[in-house]
Amino acid sequence: MTTDTLQQHRQRGARFIALDHLEAALAEYEKLVAAAPGDGEGRQQVAALLARLGRKAQAVAAYEEAALAWARGGQLLRAIVACKALLALEPGHTRTQRSLAELYGWRLKPGARRPASLKAMAEFELLPEGAGPSEGMPVVPLFSQLGQEPFAAVLEAMEVRTCPARQSVVKEGEPGASMFAVVEGTLEVVRHFQDGAQRQVGTLSEGAFFGELALISEGPRLASVVAASPVVLLEFTRAKLEALVRKHPVVGPVVQAFYRERMVDNLLRSNPAFSLLKPEQKQAVVREFTLKAAAEGEVLLKQGQEGEAFYLLLRGRCTPYHVKPDGQEKAYPELREGSVFGEISLLLGKPVTATVRANTPSVVLRLDRAAFERLILGLPGIRGALMKVGTERLQRTAKLLSGQEIHDGDLRV
Repeated sequence: MTTDTLQQHRQRGARFIALDHLEAALAEYEKLVAAAPGDGEGRQQVAALLARLGRKAQAVAAYEEAALAWARGGQLLRAIVACKALLALEPGHTRTQRSLAELYGWRLKPGARRPASLKAMAEFELLPEGAGPSEGMPVVPLFSQLGQEPFAAVLEAMEVRTCPARQSVVKEGEPGASMFAVVEGTLEVVRHFQDGAQRQVGTLSEGAFFGELALISEGPRLASVVAASPVVLLEFTRAKLEALVRKHPVVGPVVQAFYRERMVDNLLRSNPAFSLLKPEQKQAVVREFTLKAAAEGEVLLKQGQEGEAFYLLLRGRCTPYHVKPDGQEKAYPELREGSVFGEISLLLGKPVTATVRANTPSVVLRLDRAAFERLILGLPGIRGALMKVGTERLQRTAKLLSGQEIHDGDLRV
């Protein structure tokens, strides 16, 4: 059957659905999948129509076929949506989740050595050599580091959400409590700037994740995300994550590793000081950052001591201040999410020029001195770019020091 003929069946099926002629629509889509068995969209339409016609057992089987067709075609998120529809009809079903986990979940490849424990493996933010999805399947963030049982548990914890064009999915400043994956459609990331203007800083399309900050810590959304077209999303809430970690502890370090990689990648992509890094250099840097929680009042850098690390502030507020000889403290403008600090001491080989204390419970990414020197300072152009940022901070340029400068491409939500 030609592509044109397949498209005709698809179009006729859609017209019959609009007219509520469900049997006629089903016949068209069944002809389509008979000619193109790997067509996930056609199979999902067959399943949905069978469900609407009350043929539950047939609908369950059709949704399973649709999920596997999507998955084998490299589209795990669409496969998950089909699986969620199946589970709504048959809540105790487990076979399809296992099949998806076998295709996309963490597994040893032939001849590879098994790590000492899955927990130890999961602390890597990138898959270790010799582990990953089945042959020919793409690595999917988060899922490809989960074994079969936690994979199925995360799948079942996700909820399908639809959103019409021009509607906000999340709004800047509102409390965040969930992460999203884009199954279908396009969204715009929009942020307010110091001058009061609102500007689009990026777009999100099929396969993108956003809002992962909310899985790790409480706090306001850092940007708004608006549907540019009708969208289908998968939502994973912090409450569901906490319940999952109690049952499957390995999910915790896997989510933290996913979050760490995403945040460092955002920094390296959006901050001009790191724009010179090649993709393989960025991957090397991502592996070295560690996630650290800082309690309110905790000192991260201490004036006069040798700097031990370079920091990226992910969540919370920190204040740098200078201690005068008489013991009085002179505070500088507050550091906010997205600010980097600690690079001056590392760049100049001198003691830290100001103490940095967490004003609120905070989350930072930390790159220790040895990794900073090995991975960053030796690269052409990087030292100069960071020196520029450091010099401006030493001159107390309030705009940079307060972390208010936002670069295009910064997609933190």
